[in-house]
Amino acid sequence: MTDSTARPDPEPFGPGDLLWEGMGDHRLMLLLGGALVMQVMHPAIGAAVGEHSVYKTDPWGRLTRSLTSLQTWVYGGQEAIEEGKRLRERHRDIRGTDSQGRGYHALSAGPYAWVHLTAFERAVTMARYFGEPYTPQQERRLYEEIVRLGRILRVPERMFPATVDDYWRYFHDMVDTTLESHPTAHDVLRTARTVGPPPIMPAPLRALWGPLGLTSGRVNHFVTVGTLPPAVRGKLGLPWTARDEMRLRRLGRAVAATVPHLPERARYMPIAYRARRVARAQERLVRAMRVA
Repeated sequence: MTDSTARPDPEPFGPGDLLWEGMGDHRLMLLLGGALVMQVMHPAIGAAVGEHSVYKTDPWGRLTRSLTSLQTWVYGGQEAIEEGKRLRERHRDIRGTDSQGRGYHALSAGPYAWVHLTAFERAVTMARYFGEPYTPQQERRLYEEIVRLGRILRVPERMFPATVDDYWRYFHDMVDTTLESHPTAHDVLRTARTVGPPPIMPAPLRALWGPLGLTSGRVNHFVTVGTLPPAVRGKLGLPWTARDEMRLRRLGRAVAATVPHLPERARYMPIAYRARRVARAQERLVRAMRVA
């Protein structure tokens, strides 16, 4: 029996789950740049992405494909299970040696788990800056769902910290002892500065950037740097001032006040929006059949 092939398939997500409410929200895109930076600061991931990814030549194409996969994990029902299997198979042959002679393999347990487990820190950070901060009880529930999502992605079971407190010890230890100022991380930050706004980001969110004097790639870079943990910024040598933090908080309050009032079609990415509509239609059908 192995972690990735012999355990039972996990239960797909659905209405009522925290990830069902949050994973398809357009605010997620504000945190994805920081997720990628932290992921590629792991030397094995940085080497693999630097050699095999098209994030520099086709940044929004890569983002669109990643978002489609990500939304399928949460909104795809049984298809999410198949997507998890497909993702592992796609990464099976990604291996090599980095510039310092260190071997890497995309499916090594530590790096593969790190890619997934950054999701919890990103979700907590998104809520803190651009929404309503989670209560401790909600954080525990969210973490349980992140672990459940990790099982969909076939992350080895032994890699999950047992509790939220264990997670934060794991996270800070990774930042302190494993992550490095990797060239790929700096490449990601340069790319964030030079590309325009995400093409699928709704106009009301893009309109919020103007009052802060931030346009196009500057906002991508600003939000990416600002939402990174201070220890990560320090390791990368990224300056961040109290004035920067104030501007980010101001942007965050504007986003938090605007997004919940957007129409569902504008607030959620396409797959999430359609899945939510289908789920409601199924619920209405079930209620109708019970009455009949």
